[in-house]
Amino acid sequence: MDVAATVSIRHQRGALVEDQDWRTVPADLLQSACPWRTFRWHKGQKHYSGTYWSATMRDHVIYESRLELSRLLFADFDPAVRGIVAQPFLLKTVLEGKVRRHIPDYLLLTEQAPVVVDVKPLHRLSKPEVAITFDWTRQAVELRGWKYEVWSEPPAVELENIRFLAGYRRDWLFSPEILEDLRGAELDGVSLRQAARCLPNRPESQVRSAIHHLLWMQSLVTDLNRPLGPSHVLRWVA
Repeated sequence: MDVAATVSIRHQRGALVEDQDWRTVPADLLQSACPWRTFRWHKGQKHYSGTYWSATMRDHVIYESRLELSRLLFADFDPAVRGIVAQPFLLKTVLEGKVRRHIPDYLLLTEQAPVVVDVKPLHRLSKPEVAITFDWTRQAVELRGWKYEVWSEPPAVELENIRFLAGYRRDWLFSPEILEDLRGAELDGVSLRQAARCLPNRPESQVRSAIHHLLWMQSLVTDLNRPLGPSHVLRWVA
């Protein structure tokens, strides 16, 4: 069943583009959107809101919960993601005579196709209102040939590893000379402990930090399904 939907977008300084045909609105217009909602801190609030500095965007991206922050970390870590837009637009449709509205959490711009993401804890996915909203949103998104994703809690160990590596995402903090030396080193199949000692003329702490940055960039990869440690074996990405 095709879902006839309209989309509204908020741009800089609050300018609105309202009720455009979802199927034909230019993708560039959606990609340049500002967050539809803003948030404020207040005592006793239930949500954990904030901003995250994204290496992908070279700017801050908002989130409204710890789970949304987790999705942001994974998106920022993913080399296929070229852009991240938080609360990118307001979708509206009519189902069985009732107007329904929904603001997705993220729009991810990837090498293949845009991905519209809704973040929701697993235990809430079975709620009827949530299921209905996500169902018609999925239909509308896929009608454009885009991808739709409902994202819940990730594996805890993988999340903690990516959260740790995110501390090394700011590329200007690392010595270009050390990074160049590491890229020329034989690190394939070497443990993290050994790799940190591979440049004897450089401070080991700086070499280790640079290796963590290369892991964040996914120039180097390792097993992130177990807690990251000195024995982890490194591999260069071809």
